[in-house]
Amino acid sequence: MTPAARDRQEFAVAPMQPLAWAVLLGVMLVVATGLVVPLHRSGSASNWLVPLLVAAALLAALSLALRRRRIAIDGTRLRVASTFYTRRIAVRELDLDRARIVDLAEHDEFAPRLKINGYGLPGLRSGHYRLRNGVRAFCLLTDSERVLVLPQRDGRCLLLSPEKPQALLARLRELAVADRRG
Repeated sequence: MTPAARDRQEFAVAPMQPLAWAVLLGVMLVVATGLVVPLHRSGSASNWLVPLLVAAALLAALSLALRRRRIAIDGTRLRVASTFYTRRIAVRELDLDRARIVDLAEHDEFAPRLKINGYGLPGLRSGHYRLRNGVRAFCLLTDSERVLVLPQRDGRCLLLSPEKPQALLARLRELAVADRRG
């Protein structure tokens, strides 16, 4: 095993709600219908093929993007991959003394409010958002009841939905202590 592989640790992301998949499928059906109905009225059934293929390709691409959800630690860097976005940050850049696990229903100041460059469905927030408290955040949210809030020293933060948020926070704190010693 290479040293890089030894230093890599993956953390499972909380599963995405089925509602997100249902909404994506519904949107794609509306798009496909919007493409096909005008062509059907033109009388040429052969014109259906291209819009259906385009809709199917779009659905496949979005489905693959939705499956791209990873949280990993590579050495002393946290790497978060979420749909079309990736964020890499050194553990020393996180203010782990202020990190905590919250329920967004109780702590709505951390709720994503304005999408800056992100992707969202019911049960999924991915990418860059501005939170209700005005802070810019990178989000990988699939479960709003157990959100790991990781403030950064530059004033921004990460909002993550690991399956076991306490385990990820504990590992980040271990790495921060080791980094201060070494």
